Amino acid sequence: MQLIDLEKEKSETGGLRLVSDNREPQRFPIIEKQFVNFMFLRINPDWRKLDAETKRIFKAEFQIVFDKFNENLLLFSYSLVGFDSKADLMFWRIGYSLDLIQEMTAKLYGTNLGSFIETTDNYLSVTKKMMFLPAGENGSAEDRYHVKAGEKKYHFVHPFARHSDWYDKTGEERDALVEENYMVGKKFENIKIYLTHAFGFSDQEFIVSFETDEPKDFLALAEELRQTSASRFILRGMPVYTCRQRSLMECLDALG
Repeated sequence: MQLIDLEKEKSETGGLRLVSDNREPQRFPIIEKQFVNFMFLRINPDWRKLDAETKRIFKAEFQIVFDKFNENLLLFSYSLVGFDSKADLMFWRIGYSLDLIQEMTAKLYGTNLGSFIETTDNYLSVTKKMMFLPAGENGSAEDRYHVKAGEKKYHFVHPFARHSDWYDKTGEERDALVEENYMVGKKFENIKIYLTHAFGFSDQEFIVSFETDEPKDFLALAEELRQTSASRFILRGMPVYTCRQRSLMECLDALG
């Protein structure tokens, strides 16, 4: 397992003050953060009533719009058909601009196929530091701050928040609980775990997601994590999505 961005972070502002006690402007370190978006979509049943040629044209138009954003966003498409009753598609989008994510969404909705889809869930988060790289970048090295995403078949996405009791614990106590989870995860070497921060974007506090080629390993990991002390501080009832990475056209073809 590769655990991404779970280590204790130092303050990125170096001690922010509301009022500066000198006249020199404060200079804060430049942190190369990335916005991370998990967008879940469902197809309207009327889509399946269209003739094959119309669907082919609409899918091709949708693909052209989608591909236009490949240069400035890391884009991965997933099918949830047969796995989830709430959504049929998921787009995992990573970049430096919220405006680009919004622009892409609006243009996809503006296509003919876009009139047949609706967003069922949409999760926005941010990395603490630059984390995700396109394929072929950074050589073959991967570390906690530079990781190649989208190299596994399956992606399990879990938004979550913690009970208020978690924040009553000291920093040392929280670190020990996180370390316990980390040691469990280390046993699963073929699973990548990403933790991104959703504070301020929604009711969720974090988005944790798991990439693997073997779903059975994820189920085993999830069962062991459920037994750790830290799991008692996670609010229940939040969804876990099972997503299978495929090309965009394969995802669209699976819609029927």
